[in-house]
Amino acid sequence: MRVLVVFETMFGNTKQIAQAVAAGLAASTEVEIHDVGDAPTTLPADLDALILGGPTHVFSLSRPSTRENAARHGGSPEDAPLGIREWMQSLPEHPRPFFFAAFDTRTDMALVPGAASRSATRLARRRGFHVLEPKSFYVQGYRGPLVEGELDRARRWGAELATILTGQGAQSVPPVPGDSDG
Repeated sequence: MRVLVVFETMFGNTKQIAQAVAAGLAASTEVEIHDVGDAPTTLPADLDALILGGPTHVFSLSRPSTRENAARHGGSPEDAPLGIREWMQSLPEHPRPFFFAAFDTRTDMALVPGAASRSATRLARRRGFHVLEPKSFYVQGYRGPLVEGELDRARRWGAELATILTGQGAQSVPPVPGDSDG
């Protein structure tokens, strides 16, 4: 089972979550992890799953303007040029469908609508991927750090994904609640 994890980060929080998810997956899958700026521009033919992670900017996936704004507020300016939205949209068609799961980092505030992972899941569904339930992980405030326990939760989620990918197959893929507009 070959899994590719691609993440976008401005403050390092999403990278930490991506590494924890990859660690959870690694017990039973072959995992590659890439920052979106270093991610392959075509997906391997033998890919079984793509896990995509990014920060929630203005209730969705980041855009060049929101990444530039994050850089002005102390985020990494070298991470501003490319986000997972643009990377995913630029991918050529893949020869066969595969599993897709998305995660995001977002502020730990009650009733904040929207999540980057939901937007990524809608894009993946339109491209014909077998989508799995997305997941959000929480940061304190705009820059973080991660809320206590989120790295452990990310490792557990990675292990749960590995179980789905290696043991249960496409018939057991749970639907994405509230995503009927996809």
